[in-house]
Amino acid sequence: MKGTRNYKKEYARDHSSPRAKKQRAARNKARAQAMASGVVRKGDGKEIDHKRPLSKGGSNAKSNRRVVSRRTNRKKGSK
Repeated sequence: MKGTRNYKKEYARDHSSPRAKKQRAARNKARAQAMASGVVRKGDGKEIDHKRPLSKGGSNAKSNRRVVSRRTNRKKGSK
């Protein structure tokens, strides 16, 4: 083992920038809208996938979202 992880450093690098916060809020909003419409439920193993990722300039429009399994969404990554 090379050492312990510095979680504060990782968070500062990956999650605390204004851009990252904005994208996280957009993902949370998409999930909340899908839950309100009854498409997904808490604990169902489904995730909201953005066809064109937010990180690549995609929008949070309904036409850019779809419901997929967690495995499928994680396999896709930000391709």
